[in-house]
Order: sequence, then structure tokens, then C-alpha cells
Amino acid sequence: MASLREIKGRIDSTTKTKQITNAMQMVSASKMSRAEENARKFAPYSDKIQEVVASIANNNSDVSHPMLKRRDVKKTGYLVITSDSGLAGAYNSSVLKHLYQSIHKRHNSTDEYTVITVGRMGFDFCTKRDLPVSQNVLGLSDQPRFAEIKELASKSVQMYSDEEIDELIIIYNHYVSAISQVVTTKTLLPITNIESSGAASDYEYEPDQEQILKTLLPQYAESLIYGALLQAKASEHAARMTAMKSATDNADDLIGDLTLSYNRARQAAITQEITEIIGGVAALE
Repeated sequence: MASLREIKGRIDSTTKTKQITNAMQMVSASKMSRAEENARKFAPYSDKIQEVVASIANNNSDVSHPMLKRRDVKKTGYLVITSDSGLAGAYNSSVLKHLYQSIHKRHNSTDEYTVITVGRMGFDFCTKRDLPVSQNVLGLSDQPRFAEIKELASKSVQMYSDEEIDELIIIYNHYVSAISQVVTTKTLLPITNIESSGAASDYEYEPDQEQILKTLLPQYAESLIYGALLQAKASEHAARMTAMKSATDNADDLIGDLTLSYNRARQAAITQEITEIIGGVAALE
């Protein structure tokens, strides 16, 4: 049985750990609130650009663009969004598991795919398993701006335009609520079956629809990447908040068990001392 000093030391260390996890929980809750707001504010822009693109692509059969056409898939690009650190429960593992399963299910050679990673956890996962990584972004802020991923988004879209890849698939955690994040897989490129998110609108285009589409489609694809990143960040903070709450609750339970053990050990020690005193008095009589 552990001594009183050992049990007391474990109680003290667990209490300190609880203070840390509780503080991390509150910080993550604050970050999640801001990230959720960022994702909500970005939605109108994304919806409007989708509406304009859909208006041109769906209502004019004479207008075409390579990004709207499917082609034989010889090489696939996977854009994977993870965090730069752990302590977020299953946030990273669920996304990376999905990536790994997709690769093994669809490909027989590393020549058939490439991975674009956002976040250190995804980058480390791929490099340790010798998965080909063509681009990566590390150290994004908790509330990322588009400028932080503009180069990666632009290069990813350009890879499709240059036919370095024949499809671009994004895998990330979609934010549903503070306690629910869903691993989501979307085919970003080619852009097919575009549906307008709002009511149909009449537009006048200058110089012409084809030129507008040529400019808007890359921006639309980049906006989808950024929108997914905002959703992923909100999911990350929510997952970390939930994980830290669980850790805090577990610390509470452990402290309760250790306190009970401490009290029992202390009671046993006192009883033993009383017995020894009584035995000593009896020996003197």
C-alpha cells in the first residue's frame, strides 16, 4: 500500500494537472466561439460567389472551362487539414485514418496520388509513412486569415489547371456543434453540379461570361479551401475543449479516489498508533 506521503504527492500533482486542463478548456472555448463566428461570417461571400458561378455555368451551354470538365483520373491530390498540436481527442486521428484508408483503397502506387497538408500532425503522419507530400503549411494562427493559405490554395488549383493532378479531394472536420464534428470528404476539382445557394438572379456581365468564369472559378475553388479551413479550425477548438473537459472530469474522479485512499491510510495509521500506545501501557502494568 502506498504511503501517506506518496498519496498526498499524487493528489497535489493531479490537482495541478486539473488546473492546467481546466484553463486549456476555457481558452479553447473562447477560441471556438471566435472561430465559429469567422466561419459564419465567411458563408455569405462563399454563397454569393457560388451563386454567380452557378448562374453562368448552368445557364449557358456555350461557356466552358477546364475546371468544370471531368477527365480521366491518372493522379489524385488529397488536401488534408489537421492541427499543429495534439490534445484534441480524435480530431486528427479521424481525418488521417480516413486519408489512409482512401489511399489504400484507391491507389496501388505513390505515383497515383499526392498529399497537400495543412497542419503539422498531417505533415508528420505522411512523412513517417513515406506518403508523397507536394505542399504543406505549418503554424497557422488560431484564427487564420486567407493570406496565410493563399499560396497553398492557389498552387493547389494551379496543379489541376496544369494537369499535374486530375482531381482534388479535401478531407477535414466539418463543424456541426461544440460537441459534434464530422469528417468530411469533398471533391473540389473538377467543379461539377454547382447549385446556387440563393434565389436566381439576373446579372449583366462585362466583358463577357467566359472571361468572368475564367476569373471566378479559381477564386471559387480557393474560397472552398478557405471555408473548409475555417470549419476545421472551429472543429479543432471544439474538440480540444471537449478533450480538456474530459481530462478535467477524469482528474476530479482521480482526486476523489486518491482522497478516499489517503483518508483510509491515515485512519489505519492512527488506529495502529492507538493500538501501539494501548499495547505499551498494558506492558507497563
